[in-house]
Amino acid sequence: MTSKLTYLGAISLAAVAMAAATPAYAAGTTAGTSITNTATVDYQVGGVAQTQQQATNTFTVDRKINLTVAETGNATTTVVPGQTNAVTTFSLTNTSNEVLDFALVASQLATGGTPAHGGTDAFDVTNVRIYRDATTGTVGSWDAADTLVTYIDELAADASVTLFIVADVPGGAGAPTNGQISGVTLRATAREGGLAGTQGAAITETTGANTAGKDTVFADTAGVAGDAARDGSHSDNDDYTVQTATLAVTKTSRVISDPFNITTNPKLIPGAVVEYCIQVANTGGAAATSVVINDPVPGQLTFSTGTILLNGTVTAGTCNADGAAGGSYVAPNVSGTIATIAAGATRTLVFRATVN
Repeated sequence: MTSKLTYLGAISLAAVAMAAATPAYAAGTTAGTSITNTATVDYQVGGVAQTQQQATNTFTVDRKINLTVAETGNATTTVVPGQTNAVTTFSLTNTSNEVLDFALVASQLATGGTPAHGGTDAFDVTNVRIYRDATTGTVGSWDAADTLVTYIDELAADASVTLFIVADVPGGAGAPTNGQISGVTLRATAREGGLAGTQGAAITETTGANTAGKDTVFADTAGVAGDAARDGSHSDNDDYTVQTATLAVTKTSRVISDPFNITTNPKLIPGAVVEYCIQVANTGGAAATSVVINDPVPGQLTFSTGTILLNGTVTAGTCNADGAAGGSYVAPNVSGTIATIAAGATRTLVFRATVN
């Protein structure tokens, strides 16, 4: 800043005391502030005090544009195919020395890119939106009290806001599979503040020599989304990781008895009892719940009442007779519900029928 000091002298003790009492903030002294101090010189001629001499200097504090966008929590958001309103959380901090607006953009990583927490971007989420956390409702978590935004209005120096990227995960045909990741980016760009309810104009950095007015200096660091250092923008990444059940179904049968051989090497002749076992293996990364199994009994068989066993286990591919009685039979369907099949577990539905 161009100095107007015309006489150098000792700074008064009062000015020193005032400076010492001013608290230090990250943003620093507010842009546009006029700082004035006066130097005084006392002297004598022939032992006689002469008129005190003074010199005053005033300059205007320039504007430092700085901001930080940061993912909150440092963890991926786990989702399931077809989930709506999946949330990732960010903070935006205005470390400038002036009240500013901030334009917001949510974008997605290109397929094959590296998400925030490693791995490879494999799919895109849909219906991507940005919300500002409200001071009512559940603060720090996305809820109905939060506001859908495209920019942040009048954010004070040294103030922060919590922002949510909210999106939907594709379901149905082409849905992402267990372990696949989708990366998202939040970018904020400083805009002029000062008029509530309206997004301010773009900010331009002052070029050339200092002026006597309020100059502008970009002081931000480089973000992750291609925004360079000192461009008035900043960004950070977060991601969604699919964690879902992957079910594989196997159906086997074995002959239990026949009318002639009884249980010794029985054969599948009329009157033989056949045991069916439906195995449901969960090879995914999350529990499967409310697993409903239906199996129509062929017309050549007669269902054996009271033989349905649910939630049994499997040993070396063979069904164990350790399930709990349950399920139902409404001709021709045998059905049963298994409340939960944990990731990595296999559970069964077993029933018997007689060959007609």
